[in-house]
This record gives sequence, structure tokens and C-alpha cells, in this order.
Amino acid sequence: QVQLVESGGGLVQAGGSLRLSCAASGRTFSRYVMGWFRRAPVKDREFVATISGSGGSTYYADSVKGRFTISRDNAKNMVYLQMNSLKPEDTAVYYCAARSRLVVATTYVYQSEYDYWGQGTQVTVSS
Repeated sequence: QVQLVESGGGLVQAGGSLRLSCAASGRTFSRYVMGWFRRAPVKDREFVATISGSGGSTYYADSVKGRFTISRDNAKNMVYLQMNSLKPEDTAVYYCAARSRLVVATTYVYQSEYDYWGQGTQVTVSS
């Protein structure tokens, strides 16, 4: 069982920055592909970013490419999402996800490919 706890959300003005953190339990964290997803009001949850177990491979949704950066610290069992140049349309609940089953690819973008989810952290960007 893997537990994920997100933190770092809050209220920020458009153009500002936030860094989300996700703390993971488990002794094999470096084997997990990690991802960030978000759910905006009245929308489905969508992919934001993913990172391989080693941290060497990353992939982003087009909507955040160039503004968000995903990273991880395997020694601390942590994954981060640095969000810059925030826009009102980035307002959402952000979720951390972990894939612990067999890893074939280095990154995954579909929700069904992840096994564990955090409770989410709210990010609100005001205009």
C-alpha cells in the first residue's frame, strides 16, 4: 500500500508561482512512475505531468509545457510540481498519483495507469 499526501496549494495571482509537494510512503519509491493530474470545476480530471522512477524522463500536457516542471527526490520519497506563470485556467484540485505495478514505459498519461492517489490540494489562481 502506498500513501500519497499533497501539500503546497493555495491562492495566487495570475502570473505567480506555486510549488506543490507530494510525500509518498513505501520503500520502493524509486521504482514508481509518478504523475500529477488536476480537476477543474465542472471538468473531468486531466493529466498534467509525469516523471519516470529515476527522474530522467518527464512528459507534460501541452497546456502546461514550458510553465510547469515536475521533479522528484528519491532519497526523500518526494515528488514536486513547480508551477510558474500561473493562469486562472490552472485553477483546480491537483492530485499526485503513483504507478507501482510493472513499469514498461518510462512515463504514463492515463489515470487508469496509476495505482494510488492522494487526496488532492486546491490551487486557485485569481485574475
